[in-house]
Amino acid sequence: MEILLNPVLISVVLMIVLCLINVNILLAIMISAIVGGLVGGFDISKTMDLIVSGMGGQANTALSYVLLGALAGGIAQTGLTTILSNKMERVVGKRGKVFLLILAGVACLSQNVIPVHIAFIPILIPPLLKMMNDIKMDRRAAACCLTFGLKAPYVALPLGFGLIFHGVVAENMTLNGMEVANTEVWKYVWIPALSMVVGLLIAIFISYRKKRNYKNLPIIASKESELAVTDHFTLQHLGAILGALSAFVVQLWTGSLPLGALIGLGIMVLFKAIPFKAQDSAILDGVRLMGFIAFVMLIASGYAHLLRETGGVDHIVQVSKDLVGGSQFWGAAMMLIVGLLVTMGIGTSFGTIPIIATIYVPFSMALGFSVEATTMLIVVAAALGDAGSPASDSTLGPTAGLNADGQHNHIWDTCVPTFLHYNVPLIVAGLAAVMFFM
Repeated sequence: MEILLNPVLISVVLMIVLCLINVNILLAIMISAIVGGLVGGFDISKTMDLIVSGMGGQANTALSYVLLGALAGGIAQTGLTTILSNKMERVVGKRGKVFLLILAGVACLSQNVIPVHIAFIPILIPPLLKMMNDIKMDRRAAACCLTFGLKAPYVALPLGFGLIFHGVVAENMTLNGMEVANTEVWKYVWIPALSMVVGLLIAIFISYRKKRNYKNLPIIASKESELAVTDHFTLQHLGAILGALSAFVVQLWTGSLPLGALIGLGIMVLFKAIPFKAQDSAILDGVRLMGFIAFVMLIASGYAHLLRETGGVDHIVQVSKDLVGGSQFWGAAMMLIVGLLVTMGIGTSFGTIPIIATIYVPFSMALGFSVEATTMLIVVAAALGDAGSPASDSTLGPTAGLNADGQHNHIWDTCVPTFLHYNVPLIVAGLAAVMFFM
């Protein structure tokens, strides 16, 4: 029963329970982190020091969110949001499922072809909310589409972020005694990737096919100008488009999303899309629109750092080894459950790999798993918590866009739907595939 006192297990379960009973996500993570630190043997001062010292891991992302929020707010003020919504509604009409498939496709491009990750969401999604409201689209389906596009491509394809992900998997497996080339990883993960496609189709055509009513409310912290009621293309509209494009191009060129957003804002000021005297209000709008998500990312980074320092992950895996004996099936199941727990808490599949590979590779070798089966276990275990975790950018990003008017709940409208539609199929497919390749 010693496992029941494991700080990581207690902390992650507590965080999930607090989130499900609608405790604010920021407070839920903080409370869970403090409890995890205390159970892990740290005093309250050491616990807080570890949380704060680990927050810097997401400082770049947090700054990016705030600046992108200002960019999105500025675009809304030009009236381009209404024009885009009207145009899209004419193209899509009442074909909501077609729109959802297009949305999933666009999100996929953000990982591989144009690797901007979540940067497109606060710019693209808020202008489309009115159109989605008019056709009474269930935003839970849209959240599933966005999370699918943020997750499935890097799991399956060795392009863009996928190439980085596969490289991290191969490097850490090789370092721990099981050599595999990063060009080989994609060959072993096609079954779990297909399970995510199944989950996506279930979300669109079965789970959330019914209409859901939303009010046409303004985007939080933004006030559309007089241009919102006209379809005439103006210099301000051009500035808004150039600002958004510049943010993406500069990020691809320099690798810095905050720099891209900053230059995008500068171009919008230059073209008077954001009046020079309104710079302060634009930044404040960005803080109001995206600041909360930015702070969640900072706290989540500190939380992940604390969990790693407790040593609870190593303990969970060691206990898992003792429980499964020599059974390959139960060994695979236990590793996937451990991966789910760790990634749900840490909130990043990329950051989970170095932790779990250290223990998974020797564990897999002891149980007689092949390279193919071990690769699949590590990829699936790392990816599991990325969908459904309250602290993951794969869920925070979609919420940031879909909740721009305050009508989308992070836990019940993003985390729970994505957990059910992607993590459950991943576990089932992962187990089946491991048994096939073992």
